[in-house]
Amino acid sequence: MPTVSLYIALVRRPHGVPTADDFALREEALAPLRPGEALVQNLYISVDPYMRGRMRDVPSHMGPFPLNEVITGSTVGRVVESNNDSLPIDAVVTSFSGWRDTFVTDGSDVDVIESNGTPLPAHLGILGMPGFTGWYGLHEIGAPQAGETVLVSAAAGAVGSVVTQLARRRGCRVVGVVGSDQKARYITDDLGADAALNYRSEPDMTAAVRRACPDGVDVYFDNTGGVILEAALANANLAARMPICGMISTYNAEGGAPGPANLTQIIGSRVTVRGFLIRDHGDRRPEFLAEVAPLVRDGSLHRRETIVEGLEQAPEAFMGLFTGQNIGKMVVSVPWDDA
Repeated sequence: MPTVSLYIALVRRPHGVPTADDFALREEALAPLRPGEALVQNLYISVDPYMRGRMRDVPSHMGPFPLNEVITGSTVGRVVESNNDSLPIDAVVTSFSGWRDTFVTDGSDVDVIESNGTPLPAHLGILGMPGFTGWYGLHEIGAPQAGETVLVSAAAGAVGSVVTQLARRRGCRVVGVVGSDQKARYITDDLGADAALNYRSEPDMTAAVRRACPDGVDVYFDNTGGVILEAALANANLAARMPICGMISTYNAEGGAPGPANLTQIIGSRVTVRGFLIRDHGDRRPEFLAEVAPLVRDGSLHRRETIVEGLEQAPEAFMGLFTGQNIGKMVVSVPWDDA
């Protein structure tokens, strides 16, 4: 059994875009296992945009990260030592243990999963929180009907890639907004989007959305906020629906970011704009998995992860989310030496 656990701590609160100096690699001693405990080695850890909000010392739905403590988040790991019959060695578990290589559990804070041949990183992406978020927001709030137009921001990301595919399966015309020509090809060639807009090369997003959505926007799934939300509102059809799960374009703004200048469009077009947190809807997760997991296993839904190797690279992977370094889910792998 190892004697220490390595982890990444937040050591100062970022101002603007996070930097490497905001994080530090730390270690803590591991005590010998007691009866009922097991040692878990994290194999993959998640970095997610929402974590930026928890790096501020302000009230939030999950509270700020404490300084000098492990940054918590979703992980997939395996049991490597055990004094707990319900957690046999080599069992695969998900947890919220965060940016660390190992941890001790009594079983109350982990869930044993069956991979059924699905690659383990998928449980942090398309079968994890991002996939569940995309499924719920589209199904319950967007409620798209066949023939409608669905606009998706960050369409090549962990949430947007799921929304794009599920909307196509519902018979919708799907337009995705991305940040590179490579991502534009990915969402059209691999995910089935009908059209893609690279916001970095569009001087006028409102005009670009109007060009790509000549019949207007019925559903806009928002991951970014900012000018793309403004463009969606400008092109919204009567009774359009807008699930809002993220606004990454504003997360590093100091002192707040300006909202869209055309919010009155919500009134005239009778738009439903609804923010949501997937943590409020855990009771729907079995329904999500029942629908989506078989589609992942048989290849009907495509998945992709951008995998960065090494626990010490977690801050770099996290910062890469804000410059568009990922296609699909950004994941950090934690190599493990069985010796």
